[in-house]
Amino acid sequence: MTAARARRIGLTGGIASGKSTVATLLEERGALVVDADVLAREVVEPGTPGLAAVVDRFGPTVLTPDGRLDRAALGRLVFSGDAAGSARRDLEAVVHPAVRARAAELEAGAQPGQAVVHVIPLLVETGQADAFDLVVVVDVPEDVQRARLLARGGLAEAEADARIAAQATRAARLAAADVVLDNAGDRDDLVRHVEELWARIGPR
Repeated sequence: MTAARARRIGLTGGIASGKSTVATLLEERGALVVDADVLAREVVEPGTPGLAAVVDRFGPTVLTPDGRLDRAALGRLVFSGDAAGSARRDLEAVVHPAVRARAAELEAGAQPGQAVVHVIPLLVETGQADAFDLVVVVDVPEDVQRARLLARGGLAEAEADARIAAQATRAARLAAADVVLDNAGDRDDLVRHVEELWARIGPR
């Protein structure tokens, strides 16, 4: 009898919806978590081809004095102004292929039958839903999303709104979902939802 293959779970949701919390809870239960945001930082570390390509496109003003990526400066370029849309697409053209290559390397280390959870904020926007056995959407109403984003600090209201608007609509994410995790309540509610999900995707 052949070993069960690893199951590919796509986990997404709007900014500040709670994807990272869900991913941590699933990892604690035995999932292999591959987080696109973590990898997106990794592939633009100093000395990487990714950072060189970003600087080539956006100029040295997106670097800190010690040669690291200045994410706040880059964010202002790709989330505001008339050219924000094209700038964001240029950035994604650099980062996304590198992230996907690294994610494939990590997934190759999964155990037979293990759930591999790919945390991908732009899963819907990049048309990846069909690549997964199950798409899980962490869902909150937009007003809750906005309040949580502002509570993190560091963004003005207009900047928070721009980042929410740059992503797929809530309706589009829900349309792509096989499973919806409601995260508008408290942590206990979320843990209960994750337990129900784990009963479906955990070891078999």
